[in-house]
Amino acid sequence: MGEGGWLVAFLVVQRLAELALAARNTRRLRAAGGVEFGASHYPLMVALHAFWLVGLWLLGHDRGIDPVWLAAFAVLQAGRVWVIASLGSRWTTRVIVVPGSLAVVRGPYRWLRHPNYLIVALEIAVVPLALGLPAFALVFSLLNAALLAYRIHVENRALGWAIEAGSVNAAGQITTQITTLANETPRR
Repeated sequence: MGEGGWLVAFLVVQRLAELALAARNTRRLRAAGGVEFGASHYPLMVALHAFWLVGLWLLGHDRGIDPVWLAAFAVLQAGRVWVIASLGSRWTTRVIVVPGSLAVVRGPYRWLRHPNYLIVALEIAVVPLALGLPAFALVFSLLNAALLAYRIHVENRALGWAIEAGSVNAAGQITTQITTLANETPRR
């Protein structure tokens, strides 16, 4: 196994750890009354990332790593940690909002509405470039951009719904008025 194999192995371990964290946070959000939006596109997100990892392994496991692109990847990892820390227990791989919750405005969210998606988009390009796979970087960047365009639309609508759906009753408790989005049915 070459340097590329170690990089891909790191990514697989990282993604598995993130999926475990996301599952824990998803359970917490749902227990707090969280509602999922865009569940229909989630399998496409999983498939895209799985094919990306498999493709990186098949094409790049025996390749060297360009140190400039590796440095860019390291910077992105710091950004990834910052995003996850900023969202805390609200970070998940799904679009789940708790009625009455406001958008996070700390960390990188002070300047960008969706910094996590920016980091993921850059990673999808940077890792293959670090392995000398520019065509692979282009193809997956385009596929990811198409999927993220839809996901960002879903997330923006979900955040708007969360703010509108939550109201406070006389006892100071958040009450929920569950509605649906066009072609989407919120799930608990």
